[in-house]
Amino acid sequence: MDFFTGEIICIDKPKGWTSFDAVKRVRGAILRRLKLKKFKVGHAGTLDPLATGVIIITTGRATKRIEELQGGVKEYIATIALGATTPSFDLETPVDATYPTDHISRPMVEETLQKFKGRIEQVPPAYSACKIEGVRAYDLARRGEEVDLKPKILVIDEIELLDYTQTELKVRVVCSKGTYIRALARDIGQALGSGAHLTDLRRTRVGAVTLDDCLPPDRVATLIAEAPLEYPDWWDGNRVS
Repeated sequence: MDFFTGEIICIDKPKGWTSFDAVKRVRGAILRRLKLKKFKVGHAGTLDPLATGVIIITTGRATKRIEELQGGVKEYIATIALGATTPSFDLETPVDATYPTDHISRPMVEETLQKFKGRIEQVPPAYSACKIEGVRAYDLARRGEEVDLKPKILVIDEIELLDYTQTELKVRVVCSKGTYIRALARDIGQALGSGAHLTDLRRTRVGAVTLDDCLPPDRVATLIAEAPLEYPDWWDGNRVS
């Protein structure tokens, strides 16, 4: 593997890891393999800690491709609980309000979902990495401060109902960069005359990269530790075996 010229490593991120955790694990494995103290590693597209699935890690000069890689469409499988909301729009925070769901039917859900297809405006969650005067919104929200985020234009290419009960939906979403599925869950709940929050999220595609292209973290660590190393012509550091 030529980590210097750049490798693209696709990981199936486990629940509980931040995107930075994935970067840190890969960087640590590379540093041990190369016997170096510093090395450039980045990720193409943040994935919430409670979400799982595709995350693309880049090394060396391939970090210059991050914007290109994260600009592709994303696909998610989301489970949405109806009849309750949380401040973070997912399970990071406890339920703060409950709502009726008796009026909701499958045809109503299918009709409502189609209203979100195409170009839409979405207000990002207060518990998000968006910055307000240089401060992350989630830092303000966790301190109990008011968070005022402006709506953003994004595109939902596809939205499909996979499963339905009166209290839970499972949907497949294909969308543009910058879409918050947690915020989409909030908006779907409001459109149904109820409340909603995200209970599970799996990213199944980023651009051309799918889950079939991804390895679990332990396999990635083994791959890095055992793969033959290559060095670009411009590398003048100490060779390692």
